[in-house]
Amino acid sequence: MTAVSPRPSRAIQFVRLSPDEFRTRLREALAIYVQAMRYPSGTAEQRAPMWLTHALREGWRGVAALDADGTMLGVAYGYRGSPGQWWHEQVRRGLVREAGEEVATAWLTDYFELTEIHVRPRNQGHGIGEDLLRMLLDGVPNRHVLLSTPEGPSRAWKLYRRVGFGDVLRDYHFAGDPRPFAILGRTLPLPAG
Repeated sequence: MTAVSPRPSRAIQFVRLSPDEFRTRLREALAIYVQAMRYPSGTAEQRAPMWLTHALREGWRGVAALDADGTMLGVAYGYRGSPGQWWHEQVRRGLVREAGEEVATAWLTDYFELTEIHVRPRNQGHGIGEDLLRMLLDGVPNRHVLLSTPEGPSRAWKLYRRVGFGDVLRDYHFAGDPRPFAILGRTLPLPAG
């Protein structure tokens, strides 16, 4: 793990995770995901194989926030989006239907998919999410970054808007999920925080 702390005055350490370190800490990362998203128990076991597969994708990178004892407080990861990936194909279908082929091609050519970013609920509201986001995206060579997030007011929405994410596709329903999602995006690099 490479330690980097965007805000050194805090007792929180921000680290880059290798795929092996991510696999080692997968259970802890999934526990944060389940808590932050308020998913039912059992969700972690369902998601684990997918997260492990994601860590094998081209351009994968992950970061974590750790407290002074090394306990994970937050996690974020993503990778280069490509045709054939489930999320890419779902978003492409929605974009073509709502905005046309040109818009879909413009967004889905050369993008980084910010796949997951989560902070333990008790640690939210202290800038950890923004630090994770900035560290994850620092040096990403892709032209755009895209993400999906459930519709509705949340701390995540405030964060994404604060760092310049705009609407790409709204009220989208992914196959198998009844909730509406927003697809948000922006060009890279992020402005200085």
